[in-house]
Amino acid sequence: MITHIEGKLVEKNLTDVVIDCNGVGYLLHISLHTYSQILDQEHIRLYSYLLVKEDSHTLYGFSSIAERDIFKLLISVSGVGASTARTMLSSLTPKQVREGIAVGDVALIQSIKGIGAKTAQRVILDLKDKILKVYDLDEVSLRQNNTSKDEALSALEVLGFVRKQSERVIDKIISNKPDANVETIIKEALKNL
Repeated sequence: MITHIEGKLVEKNLTDVVIDCNGVGYLLHISLHTYSQILDQEHIRLYSYLLVKEDSHTLYGFSSIAERDIFKLLISVSGVGASTARTMLSSLTPKQVREGIAVGDVALIQSIKGIGAKTAQRVILDLKDKILKVYDLDEVSLRQNNTSKDEALSALEVLGFVRKQSERVIDKIISNKPDANVETIIKEALKNL
């Protein structure tokens, strides 16, 4: 198994990169999340996963081990292939995917292009226990945090702010202050919007 590839960044596209490692160019398929993490640096390291099928060997690259672990969990679900898992990690951050599954947020998973209600439910059903156990998450604190986020988002929408932009700002606030209440989140968000 190839666990990572380190070398000179030769080519960078939205869906893939080519890394020159001692004269050999490796094509790695990436998510938009990884694309956004790769700065235009000459020397990079991506964590990788080699998917072997009857007709192909495909390398996938990830900016972090956490993203690769979520990818591996997602493709273990029946009906979720590598391209669907990559789409999920392009639409949401690995943390959002992990927390969405942990709290059973079907609407969040279903909001990803190409994921229907049945697939979203299957992903949550198959992975919820694994994610809670592996990441040692407390379901109660996650649900409380999501409620605060949802309430803050609703309040900012009523005030006329764009949901996507508000969500980014709120996610940043929650990552810095995980135990912040709704009022604090809204006040901080208003300063940053």
